[in-house]
This record gives sequence, structure tokens and C-alpha cells, in this order.
Amino acid sequence: MVKDIITAEKQMVLFQLGSEIYGLDIAAVHEIIRMQPITKVPKAPFYVEGVINLRGKVIPVVDMGKRFGIEKGESNKSNRIVVVNIKDTTLGIIVDAVTEVARIPVDAVEPVSDIITASNHDCFSGIAKLPDKMVILLDLDKLLSGENLTVGQPPRQGGKAVPAGAK
Repeated sequence: MVKDIITAEKQMVLFQLGSEIYGLDIAAVHEIIRMQPITKVPKAPFYVEGVINLRGKVIPVVDMGKRFGIEKGESNKSNRIVVVNIKDTTLGIIVDAVTEVARIPVDAVEPVSDIITASNHDCFSGIAKLPDKMVILLDLDKLLSGENLTVGQPPRQGGKAVPAGAK
């Protein structure tokens, strides 16, 4: 008798920012759309590009490259807006390219070192070791929570992030 080994997997949407690959739980992804005109919003945090009208609904759009301090390359046809649902909020996330939807075995995911999470607000849920690449897995709830949001210019004061509301 042959027994099937059932491996727990996470289904993730993989996208590129700069030279790195990131992953989001597919359950949080509502849809993936091409770039479209974005209306700027005055005094928004530095990483909020503005808002879009998606089938009659106004949706804020965040540039994940700016959020992570990644140098922005030239905009091109592969840029996408990943529309996600987080805690009853719909939000667009600008990425360089969506590369694939992948099934990642849970046992291929390593926890993130405290050294990394200390400077990045604990927004990474793990790092997946795949045969041909490593994928940084994001926890959107933590990434976009109030304590991890910053205002003004890029969050650097003496190398530390500036919390929302700080002067």
C-alpha cells in the first residue's frame, strides 16, 4: 500500500521589487491590474502615490519600492498594481512586475531573523527557500498597520524609522 505524503503549502503571488522577489498570500490579493493614471493626494505619506478609480471605487495606492527604500527604476510595461484587501480596506500596491503564482511548501519557509525585523517593523512573515530563488514573504497586516506607517519624507532620522505622528 502506497501512502501519499501530504505537504502543507501556501499559495503566494510573487512579485519583483528591484532585484528581489517578494510574496503575498493569494487570499489577500483581490486582483492584479496594469498601471493607470494615479491622482496625487497632498500631504500623504511619502510612499502613497495617490488614489485610483477602480470601477467606481476610490482606492489608495502605495509604492512598495518607496515603502522599503528601494531605488525606483524606469517605469515600464511590466509594472502592476496589486489590489489587496487588508482588514476591510482595499488598497493598491505598485510593484515592478508580478512574476507568478506559486505553491510554497510550508517547510521551505524559514523564520526571519530578529536582526532583520528590528529595522523593518516586523512586516516579513518569513523567507521561502525555493530551488532557484529566495522569496521574502510579506505580512500585509503588519506592513500596513498604524505603528508601521510613517509620514513625511523617507523614514530616516539617524538610521531609525520615524513613526506616524512623530515630529
